[in-house]
Amino acid sequence: MNTVRLTMAQALVRFLENQYAAYDDVEQPFVRGVFLLPGHGNVVGLGQALEQEAKRLEIYQGKNEQGQAHAAIAFAKQMKRKQIMAVTSSVGPGAANMVTAAATATANNIPVLILPGDVYACRQPDPVLQQMEQPYDLSLSTNDAFRPVCRYWDRIVRPEQLMSAMISAFRVLTDPADTGAVCIALPQDVEGEAYDYPETFFKKRIWRIERRPATDIAVKEAAEIIRGARKPMLVCGGGVRYSEAHKEFQAFAEAFGIPFGETQSGKGAVLWNHPLNLGGLGVTGCSAANDIAKEADCIIGVGTRYTDFTTSSKWLFCQDARFVNINVSEFQAFKLDAVPVIADAKAALPALQAALAGYQTDYHGEIEAAVSRWNTEYDRLKNIEFGEGYVPEVNDANAQSAFIYGDDVGSHLTQTRALAAINWSIAPDAAVIGASGSLPGDMQRMWRARGLDTYNMEYGYSCMGYEISGAFGVKLAWGDRDVYAMVGDGAFIMLHSEFVTAVQEHKKIVVCVFDNASYGCINNLQNGQGNATLCTELRYRNPETGRHDGKFMSVDFAGIARAYGAQGFRVTTMEELDAALKAAQEVKDQPVLIDIKVMPKSMTEGYGSWWRVGNPEVSEKESTRRAWQNHLDHVKDARKY
Repeated sequence: MNTVRLTMAQALVRFLENQYAAYDDVEQPFVRGVFLLPGHGNVVGLGQALEQEAKRLEIYQGKNEQGQAHAAIAFAKQMKRKQIMAVTSSVGPGAANMVTAAATATANNIPVLILPGDVYACRQPDPVLQQMEQPYDLSLSTNDAFRPVCRYWDRIVRPEQLMSAMISAFRVLTDPADTGAVCIALPQDVEGEAYDYPETFFKKRIWRIERRPATDIAVKEAAEIIRGARKPMLVCGGGVRYSEAHKEFQAFAEAFGIPFGETQSGKGAVLWNHPLNLGGLGVTGCSAANDIAKEADCIIGVGTRYTDFTTSSKWLFCQDARFVNINVSEFQAFKLDAVPVIADAKAALPALQAALAGYQTDYHGEIEAAVSRWNTEYDRLKNIEFGEGYVPEVNDANAQSAFIYGDDVGSHLTQTRALAAINWSIAPDAAVIGASGSLPGDMQRMWRARGLDTYNMEYGYSCMGYEISGAFGVKLAWGDRDVYAMVGDGAFIMLHSEFVTAVQEHKKIVVCVFDNASYGCINNLQNGQGNATLCTELRYRNPETGRHDGKFMSVDFAGIARAYGAQGFRVTTMEELDAALKAAQEVKDQPVLIDIKVMPKSMTEGYGSWWRVGNPEVSEKESTRRAWQNHLDHVKDARKY
């Protein structure tokens, strides 16, 4: 056997260079590149290896460990999990910063390879800088924190261990049913240690992402359940997009007249104006999908995890509804006591369609009526305007509070009107990305996907700070097409590190900051459950009360962007927003930030959904006691499993 003597880190990079993914008739390199934030623990060993061995791999300089990992996640998501990025950091806090991102990837079933530096395997210099010592177990380091948030975890304490570790790592990274974050911890001394590696370890290796077919018995059982239903409903989950089953899903719905609701991950698999598309489903869904869901007697979930936002904490669907779940993951397929079809969606849907030949639903105008009602509400949301001389209706508490807040923040522009304007002004094939706050709800309800796969929402973990880093990752995947990040002021403040990377790389991303001077989503949750506002508005501390109930803070987000070397626009009116969007479209190789000042409390409502949030059973406040009673009223009608 021929061998080559390399350090462990050099062998790792050479291995990454030669990993390919094959799916259907497509073959491509599986690892596109590496996000590198160097420090002690990776700058010497792995850094030298990247400089020497990286030939095809693209190297990007990260600015924050969590931010660069979020960019890698968004890239893999936009690439439908067919191509990934690796991410590396130093030991200690650098590694710990990526734990949140690892959880984000795993919650969303998105593959990302995390390569944190680690403390010395030999333990001779211990404790080294940034080492966290545990007296009860000297083998522990910060990187052990990755164990519960990764699909696969390993630590290379001898250079020859790299071979078996990387085979296991890529097994998970290329497994549609069980993918997520993979962490390979790299002790800094072992990175530089050499071994005579077999040359075969570095030969081109093709990882086949195969489509698992549905078994005949599973198709038969699922078909029997659906045939017995009068008014079934489909749920379009992220698995539809990842399996590239867009046409198969649409054809299945059309063949039998089955309407469908979209999850955050599934949105964009079918265009918004398809007559069977009811829009967003669940807590952040719209009235059309939620109204039909409550009457459906069979739910056909395709590639969905059934989060509490999709099911309205298991309250949305009627107790007698039967479930059929098509999912490549056994774990997901058995949820809600469903008849499972454990298979790839693109393979399973045609088989099930054939088994249902001759079947038709028993809808008589309900779908059209539900869509029409929602379109009327959409038009209202799209056109809400608080102009000079406007007086809110006496019975519209939200409008009254929003109007008062508008005076305080210096803008009477509503979030829903601004969002709709952006939706219809950008190119149909532009990508939009979001993650946290009230925007995911407004977007799942109101955003109308005019191009396939143009909607990239991270809502499995709803991680604040994903939005801008993710926009950069989507841009790497999306090429010349525009990418728009929808982000609240709170999430921008929390993390926008890779905006600087976009400036550095001359990558145009358009960041739309919806500044309502608050954590508006959580403020609504707080107030809506009978609690007073506490730390959910961006106000100065009031010296008279000692609380944060002074004047609203005003942050110049556009100025921050300009200071970084990007273009920035401040918006308080529709005219200014239109001008900023037009100017952004003319920009070529530079990020743009549009600082949109919107009124607090100007987002959408719940539209017949419910979310279980852990209400207090005992309280001194009548409003909180009412919220507890509302909780009890809904719990009794929720499904138990």
